[in-house]
Amino acid sequence: MQIEKQLVALLQKIIHESYGLPSFEIKLEQTKPEFEGDYTLVVFPLLKYSKKSAETTADEIGQELLHEEHLVSSFQVVKGFLNISVNQSLWLSFIDTTTLDSFSAKHSFNGNTIMVEYSSPNTNKPLHLGHIRNNLLGYSLSQLLAYAGNEVYKVNLINDRGIHICKSMLAWMKFGNNETPESSGKKGDHLVGKYYVEFDKAYKNELAELKGRGITEADAEKQSVLMEEARELLIKWEAGDPKTIEVWRMMNNWVYAGFEKTYKRLGVSFDKYYYESDTYLLGKKEVAAGLASGIFYKSDDGSVWIDLEEEGLDKKLLLRSDGTSVYVTQDLGTAQMKFDDFGMNQSIYVVGNEQDYHFKVLFSICKKMNKPYADKMVHLSYGMVDLPSGKMKSREGTVVDADDLMHTMQATAAEITAALGKTEGMDEQELNLLHEQIGLGALKYYLLKVDPGKRILFNPQESIDFQGNTGSFLQYTFARISSLLRQTETPICLTKTDLLPQEKDLAKEIYRFNAVLLNAAQALSPALIANYTYDLVKSYNRFYHDLPVLKEADEAKKAMRIVLSIATKKRLASCFDILGIPQIERM
Repeated sequence: MQIEKQLVALLQKIIHESYGLPSFEIKLEQTKPEFEGDYTLVVFPLLKYSKKSAETTADEIGQELLHEEHLVSSFQVVKGFLNISVNQSLWLSFIDTTTLDSFSAKHSFNGNTIMVEYSSPNTNKPLHLGHIRNNLLGYSLSQLLAYAGNEVYKVNLINDRGIHICKSMLAWMKFGNNETPESSGKKGDHLVGKYYVEFDKAYKNELAELKGRGITEADAEKQSVLMEEARELLIKWEAGDPKTIEVWRMMNNWVYAGFEKTYKRLGVSFDKYYYESDTYLLGKKEVAAGLASGIFYKSDDGSVWIDLEEEGLDKKLLLRSDGTSVYVTQDLGTAQMKFDDFGMNQSIYVVGNEQDYHFKVLFSICKKMNKPYADKMVHLSYGMVDLPSGKMKSREGTVVDADDLMHTMQATAAEITAALGKTEGMDEQELNLLHEQIGLGALKYYLLKVDPGKRILFNPQESIDFQGNTGSFLQYTFARISSLLRQTETPICLTKTDLLPQEKDLAKEIYRFNAVLLNAAQALSPALIANYTYDLVKSYNRFYHDLPVLKEADEAKKAMRIVLSIATKKRLASCFDILGIPQIERM
């Protein structure tokens, strides 16, 4: 039984016998570092039952706790707080168990199936820094939920249709001269993204020319030949025009090949892909069903709408007057398709907070349609990533490209490790792998240590600072422990020995993982795991700095410190696995 559960059960028994309470919810807190103790009970809520002062009530409960010396070694009363010290034999037993080969940080299956949808890129541009945060957050959340005992499915909805896709297609058809990834030497997603930017440039030039003739901006947008051609291309696509479909398939395949290279390097994966070119058709069927039941209505121009004003929203378009669908239409189809495929208990959408309103609309529509999964849909809204120069804009090409960023991180890692002289004796292949692992570890930790809801200002210089609260600091500690353990053998068993404060603090930090894991899973926040990892690393480094390990003369103490090092490495390995940070054995 967990230490907290044993304490809670004992406290409930004492409170019942002492004050006649049949049941009382016990909430234990971690004792603050400046006080002696492991757990703290706030006794103020008990005073109306004990009819005594806070100090007397706490002392009475503490005295009863001491009768269970296998569990409690001592207590302190600080005003209305009862600080409880756990018998160190429990910490020893826990640490010894943690070092067993069969030990797993993953919880047993709890019966819940959760789907996490993330990435969801458009096939008109390569992935950029904003996508990196999305992918890392979605993957890490999936790992976190799986560790907490859920069956998790990672899915990717590819936005492979729509007016934005047609813009890239049109620009390539007009200006491309049959350029291909092979002929240009570009990754396919980069090549298609180039034409998305080209469309925007041409469109802006066209508007400027029209406005130069004295036409207002609003009228210029209506008279734009390029935009009208893009809209016509979308209508042709939905009508299944063979030539349009051929270009669409060709360019999308270029992008998919590029995406897969980026995903592989980033270390993220998916169990299933969905494509909007499939789901929008099901979405249209959902709209037809809503029309038939009176949930939706048709306007005079033939477009289809829903009125959500009673929900504090507004009227929302579902089908345009020309019959083409909008985002929410295809999301209705995707939601139904996902539930049909997996029947999950929860469906999490990892999407930036710029789409908060969209998901309020989607969830409201599903509730109005009495969908069985309507209450199981969750939007994990995360903050956008900005540059010091301002907001990134894909159409203008002012983004931090994902591939370029990963290359920059690797190159910077190479410079820093060479300057520190940490890589002597490594061949070129080993060095390239090490630099890649350090660079990506730094990038992942930088983005994941921030609460998902917060906006991030991405500063490249700050992200590649390998000092302090960084991914490379965590990896270096992992490598340090690995180096230490290569020089010794695992003790067969521990001899009872008194724990020094640094040893006990480290043992408690290792033990705390389970509570942090469950809290992080409930909060849908890998940042809690990231910050715990940093706390664990700091605790280990204090322990390592203050106490000898291999040079300790007392064999019992030496064995304890080796076992603590093994347990720390196991916890770090689990945290790295959740965060997607590479484990480095030598650094």
